[in-house]
Amino acid sequence: MENFIPVNLIIGDRSYRVKVKTEDEEAVRKIAKQLNDKLRNFKAEYSGKDMQDYLAMVLLSYVTETQSGQIPAADNTSIEFLEKIESLLDKALERGEALKD
Repeated sequence: MENFIPVNLIIGDRSYRVKVKTEDEEAVRKIAKQLNDKLRNFKAEYSGKDMQDYLAMVLLSYVTETQSGQIPAADNTSIEFLEKIESLLDKALERGEALKD
């Protein structure tokens, strides 16, 4: 049975608690750091946007770089982590839309 541990990650201005395999913790933290670095770069370059815009820009840049071969295709850990982030963002957006109504 695989060992999963809870990990708190801060991406952008939100904290996310995810469960990862013990051996994947370092890789997941590294990915989160890369995401935050890209977020900071986009915030510096394009001021006045909201965090959702920056997150979309970061995800789009990763997909573009992967498709063009600039970075190697993500391993399973990266893909699983990004899918979890996408799911959390979708839920947050749904809550935000519900609050607007």
